[in-house]
Amino acid sequence: MQLQDWKNKGQYFDYKGHTIFFVQDGQGVPLVLIHGYPTSSWDWYKLWPQCTARFQTIAPDMIGFGYSAKPKKYTYSIHDQADLYEALLAKQGIAKAHILAHDYGDTVAQELLARYEDRRKKGQTGGLEILSICFLNGGIFPETHFAKPVQKLLISPIGFLVVKLMGARKFRATFKEIFGPQTQPSEQEFIDFWHLINLEDGKNVLHKLIFYMEDRRRHRERWVNCLIETQVPLRVIDGAYDPVSGAHMVARYHELIPNPDTVLLPNIGHYPQVEAPEQVWQHFMAFQEGRVQQNNPNTAFTA
Repeated sequence: MQLQDWKNKGQYFDYKGHTIFFVQDGQGVPLVLIHGYPTSSWDWYKLWPQCTARFQTIAPDMIGFGYSAKPKKYTYSIHDQADLYEALLAKQGIAKAHILAHDYGDTVAQELLARYEDRRKKGQTGGLEILSICFLNGGIFPETHFAKPVQKLLISPIGFLVVKLMGARKFRATFKEIFGPQTQPSEQEFIDFWHLINLEDGKNVLHKLIFYMEDRRRHRERWVNCLIETQVPLRVIDGAYDPVSGAHMVARYHELIPNPDTVLLPNIGHYPQVEAPEQVWQHFMAFQEGRVQQNNPNTAFTA
């Protein structure tokens, strides 16, 4: 699939007066895909045929990313992105769903889970019912998120200057560092990732979007406790080679989360859905057919 094909599949909806891009296809139980920073829903293109063959799959570009609006005068936050997901899913009539998330999207999924647990504890109805969550590499625990130097610069007071100096060469070098040694992005993938970041002058909101690292520290107790306390089936599929949130993050997950369900992919980096889509799908479906089905047989996907 080419990037233009992905764009052609897309639809748009209004969120707070801003245009949000999303792709939706397939039949069956809904599956919500939540992408990472600084990329977009295009990250899922290698898994899209498998996902849509089994699930009703929906994948938006969050505000500030990809083909969606990238307003400069906007307060970006994880809570706001969770609001966006809730608004989109309500608009599309999706009341319950499985979630597959990556990177920044892991944190959005944690906030959606925390809201679900809040409603459950209060006996409230309505809102998104979460059937399961599968996390790919991401900063689930801020203490094990080893930010790259460019990320530290972006969140600093000079972040607005850093984005102006950032070019394709620096982006390429940073991305090469977080992918596995044998699973580097192709030249076309580099071009597509960089193109999507730069649409609507998007490079110049990267320092605003990266406030998520502060969000993670500020809301750590809420976002970690929901993982500890929930009965929703959880799995982590992690590229072990990732210097940002690789094997060291999974080790922390085993320390904190009861009955941890994790899969480590040797020599795979930060983007397992791009680097090793077949392995990700295999382990995701093993999770669905095993732990998820045992937890709730009524969440069966399309055969």
